[in-house]
Amino acid sequence: MPNISSAKKRHRQSIKANTRNRAAKSSVRTQIRKLTAAMTAGDKAVIDTEFRATVKRLDQTAAKGIIHKNVASRTKSRLSRRVKAAKASK
Repeated sequence: MPNISSAKKRHRQSIKANTRNRAAKSSVRTQIRKLTAAMTAGDKAVIDTEFRATVKRLDQTAAKGIIHKNVASRTKSRLSRRVKAAKASK
């Protein structure tokens, strides 16, 4: 534990940021799971809405610097390919 007051404050801030960032990453993973479930079910309308929500969530977390922008871009690309295949097969 830090002894200096500024270090104590920085420690408190890092704990808050860590909690916020973990929640944001978790919400992205949850959204991806929802999209995957929609692709499994095969409902094209639900797939479209879930894909848009997933892309939005990825962009938001990348804009805040929680995940790297290239990670968000790569994830969107891979999901887009899977969505396209799921819509074509059903």
